[in-house]
Amino acid sequence: MRLVRVAHPGGVDWAEHLGDTVALLTGPPWLAGVRFNEIDVAQTTLLAPVLPSKIIGFARTYPKHAREFGNPVPTEPMMFLKPPSSLLSPGGAIVYPACSSRVDPEGEVGLVLGSRLHRASVAEAKAAVFGVTAVNDVTARDLRRKDGVFGRAKGFDTFCPVGPWIDTTLDPLNLSVHVEVNGIRRASGHTSEMVFNPYELLAWVSQVMTLKAGDLVATGTPDGVVPMDAGDHVAVFVEGMPALENHVISA
Repeated sequence: MRLVRVAHPGGVDWAEHLGDTVALLTGPPWLAGVRFNEIDVAQTTLLAPVLPSKIIGFARTYPKHAREFGNPVPTEPMMFLKPPSSLLSPGGAIVYPACSSRVDPEGEVGLVLGSRLHRASVAEAKAAVFGVTAVNDVTARDLRRKDGVFGRAKGFDTFCPVGPWIDTTLDPLNLSVHVEVNGIRRASGHTSEMVFNPYELLAWVSQVMTLKAGDLVATGTPDGVVPMDAGDHVAVFVEGMPALENHVISA
């Protein structure tokens, strides 16, 4: 399944992307949504395919990325939260905040939960995943260094583009991911290179907080991160999915 959220002449709905058409759903599959209509994809605009209660991110999950900024490779996961208000749809504008002088795109494999997860084993975490999506964990790098914490640097409105859909067929243990800025390949890696694999990250965070169906977990960026500027075009490529594309504007 390729699950999307779409705006269309009749409103906003969850839908299954079928290629030239989308099958509208009464809700997401984790809430037992069922088909009720089918319309031409040309009548729709893709929205972020998630409405999570929380967005969880992880830092330095790729050893080379930790080292490129002079940081040690962590011995346990480094978790942070992004607010749901940071979500941005495919094609939307990332707003470069006036208080920052360096904003970086971070292309990541995102996991969407299909069921509740609490104090889970790795096997239970794997079973709870609904599917995979692309995430751009936009980060104001200078504010991260200034503040010493992740909250402001990663929490601005528009700092979490997601999409274009959730794919239920992809294996998050075996995916390449990379970023292009103005068509030039930048950060690039493969999930097999991670210090902790995606299911281990889920199991770990479930010991801290309960994950709900629909929650989004961004699994970290590979190395090669470079800044972006107003006017730039940014694309995140997760293997097996179309690019998640956005542009950057000044605040």
